[in-house]
Amino acid sequence: MAVLSKLDDYRGASRFTTWAYKFALLEAGVKLRRRAWQEREVVLDAESWPDIADTGASSAQAQLEQAELLQAVRAAVDSTLTAHQRRVFVALALNEIPIDVVAQRLNTSRGALYKTLHDARSKVRRELVAQGMYSDEAARSWSSRD
Repeated sequence: MAVLSKLDDYRGASRFTTWAYKFALLEAGVKLRRRAWQEREVVLDAESWPDIADTGASSAQAQLEQAELLQAVRAAVDSTLTAHQRRVFVALALNEIPIDVVAQRLNTSRGALYKTLHDARSKVRRELVAQGMYSDEAARSWSSRD
């Protein structure tokens, strides 16, 4: 049924069966991700930061730098993002909730969430650069990954 509803999107760039097969695989993947989270409680509270696991920093200096960076990120998130951006950033980037699940729970689209996440990351990145936590070069390399 989903293939039939998207039939107008078929451009003829590939064989119809190839397009339909790929579409069906993508639809099945979305449904499986949603089902895996169906019975789980999903906290979409901007204050529900996960416990960040110890990355095994070897020296006291590295551990201190990591703690300072995490503190700066949290302060940047709290001070620069809107409530909606914080909710989306924490859910997707920190709690690793699948975007399909967040879209369904917030009654929005994946595209809108991608845009919100992109804007949130950009704001946090700019704030960290302004605080001197990252150089402009590091920020540019971050931008290329978004």
